[in-house]
Amino acid sequence: MTRSRTGSTDTQDDREANRASGGRNRSPFGSSLLGRADQDQRSLRIRVQGLLTVSLVLANVIGAAVVVVLQTVVIPGLGYDDRTRVVAAVGMPAYVVAAVLVGWIWGTRRSLRVLRWSIDRRPPTAADRRATMRVALRLTWVQASLWGLATVLFSAVFAVLQPAQVVTVAFTVGLAGIVVCAIAYLLSEFSLRPVTARAMADEPIERVHGAGVLGRMLLFWSLGTGVPVVGVVTAAVVALVRNNVSTSQLAVTVIVLGGIALVVGLLVMVFNARATVAPIRSVRDGLSRVRRGRLDVEIPVYDGTELGLLQAGFNRMAAGLRERERIRDLFGRHVGHAVADDAVVRGADFDGELRDVAVIFVDLVGSTTLAATRPPAEVVDLLNRFFAVVVDEIDAHGGLVNKFVGDAALAVFGAPVPLSDHAGRALAAARAIATRLPLEVPECVAGIGVAAGPAVAGNIGDQRRFEYTVIGDPVNEAARLTELAKSVPGHLVASARAVDAADAEESARWRATESVVLRGRTEATTVLVPAGPGLP
Repeated sequence: MTRSRTGSTDTQDDREANRASGGRNRSPFGSSLLGRADQDQRSLRIRVQGLLTVSLVLANVIGAAVVVVLQTVVIPGLGYDDRTRVVAAVGMPAYVVAAVLVGWIWGTRRSLRVLRWSIDRRPPTAADRRATMRVALRLTWVQASLWGLATVLFSAVFAVLQPAQVVTVAFTVGLAGIVVCAIAYLLSEFSLRPVTARAMADEPIERVHGAGVLGRMLLFWSLGTGVPVVGVVTAAVVALVRNNVSTSQLAVTVIVLGGIALVVGLLVMVFNARATVAPIRSVRDGLSRVRRGRLDVEIPVYDGTELGLLQAGFNRMAAGLRERERIRDLFGRHVGHAVADDAVVRGADFDGELRDVAVIFVDLVGSTTLAATRPPAEVVDLLNRFFAVVVDEIDAHGGLVNKFVGDAALAVFGAPVPLSDHAGRALAAARAIATRLPLEVPECVAGIGVAAGPAVAGNIGDQRRFEYTVIGDPVNEAARLTELAKSVPGHLVASARAVDAADAEESARWRATESVVLRGRTEATTVLVPAGPGLP
């Protein structure tokens, strides 16, 4: 498939997979004769009408050949007088030609009327879908009617002209009719795959239409094995009844029927394998794309049997995966992708647990004045650019933006996913934010505080609405440090506990300034700031 129904084009991986599969993605219906999934309406109409016509002509020609072989080679001892010889030599071929013309006018044109919705480019109704799924069976009934009429007609003619041959003629024409019906059904079902796929595009099948896999297998068996075996049995019965068949003639009969069984049986088994494997192969190729992350893939549903249910089931699975990924992405945007991924693995029930974490608190300076003196759209744009820098650096250093509170942001390192050197990562992220904000969002001044220590992490709220967060002294300390940071050069401070918990390389980038008792606390906190411009 060059283009899925969602409109996305093949990636390089898809093209490589297509070459590896021998170009099967270019033949989404199992055969290059059926064209591409996105072929235009005119090409589709010409293709379907041409294939249906060829299918019906081929089926009737094979039926006529079966009659000739049965009456001249297989059934021993069969003889015609002058009048019946004229009927067999002229009447039967003429009837086959007439049957082909009538079948084409009656069957093919009627089928095109049923498929008018596809030609007119309008969505199919429920009635259109049902009628489309029955087209192959309708064409088969047309052939059954014509060959049934031939059986009755030629039996009546021979009953008048040569009564001794009535049973033989009825048997041979009737048996040929069975062959024609089987071939007509199989080839018609094959020819209609592109239209069936369009009919099932918006409302995939929920039940088996037509004969199903078992019925199709029985048709293949009757065509490849049943007919030759019946011919052998008939030849043996005729030889016993007439008692005038030589051993050589009976041997020729058995050889001919054995050859027919081998050749036709092989062709039938190949067609059977292709009809069965093509839908399975389309599902396999679709699964290969899903495995590579292409969740927008959707395969045509063109088989009315259980294999079509398999194709429809794959599309429902892919749609479910797309919806799951969309919800997961939306969920991740709200709570952080780390929390979302952890929720997928562990479920939504995050019990509270004590974690060593590092916390960054970032808060704008003068946000009230900012909102009062600027248009709302400008304020929103400014906040979005401000938070873009914060989120970018938090993500780059492996942290989680836990929540936005108005014009402030709280980020956590070490929960829900454990991190090596979580304090060092938080300090490095804070320095990067303090460096970028004056350059990229000079209209904003923000205080940044970093703290570290043990905190309780888990889901807070009710089963109907909760959020993942951290509660504890590091959070409170980071918020108080942020207030202090608004009044110091560089607007970035960290606690001594956070710097001490970081690795040596990151700790060396900070220097102590003073010890202060933060608001709401009783003990003094040693405050550190970045060591200076000589360090990155």
